[in-house]
Amino acid sequence: MDLAADVAFAQALADEADAVTLARFGAADLLVDTKPDLTPVSDADRTVEQLLRRRLGEERPRDAVLGEEYGDEGAGPRRWVLDPIDGTKNFVRGVPVWATLIALRVADDRAPAGAETALGVVSAPALGRRWWAARGHGSWTRFGGAPARRLAVSGVRRLADASLSYSSLSGWAARQRLPGFLQLAGSVWRTRAYGDFWSHALVAEGAVDVSCEPDVTLWDLAALHVLVEEAGGCFSDLDGRPGPAGGSVVCSNGALHAQVVAVLASR
Repeated sequence: MDLAADVAFAQALADEADAVTLARFGAADLLVDTKPDLTPVSDADRTVEQLLRRRLGEERPRDAVLGEEYGDEGAGPRRWVLDPIDGTKNFVRGVPVWATLIALRVADDRAPAGAETALGVVSAPALGRRWWAARGHGSWTRFGGAPARRLAVSGVRRLADASLSYSSLSGWAARQRLPGFLQLAGSVWRTRAYGDFWSHALVAEGAVDVSCEPDVTLWDLAALHVLVEEAGGCFSDLDGRPGPAGGSVVCSNGALHAQVVAVLASR
């Protein structure tokens, strides 16, 4: 596998996605529908995923693709995982905190769920930010036209000194995890709901020490999985099982991970 070529290709895909999403962000004629799960989907979500699938079909025709809007297609040891707009609720309301997430997962019998995330790109053009990582090559970010900067998680070791980010309170009660989450929130120095991809990217940057969500999917997490781990952090579900496929997520700087998982288990 030529990982450098795949990273360059994923960056090019993100450039194309950014051109579409920025053009539609705040558009007066933006079309928004409600999906069966009652979450919104815009014409930009669908257009971006169609674009990415077409480009993958042209350049990586043997690879499988999983996307939020159009599901799973193809088979084989390599699968691209796409979230055309993570943070659609923000996007449709004019809040600039949204991103296109692109990841490549490669079959690996030693990894959780039988696959490892080889690379991830998180592109948030309305914030002027992009993050990316490749397994064994570190995590990086770029702000506007500034040079790329390598990321590292924080060195905070006590929950009482930690900054926690999350998306919302909804979902915690449905999973019978609200008491543990409230205990965690009461144990840390600072809480902020930066939400969605941004919470976890901030952990990779070392600006936030812990992030968590109770109800997420593989396309929400795959790109962030490698970003956090390559920055030196830990990435698991709420019960501490590693990887992005557990339906929930805890990201941390690593030093706090066992403490966080233990507190979230409180009933």
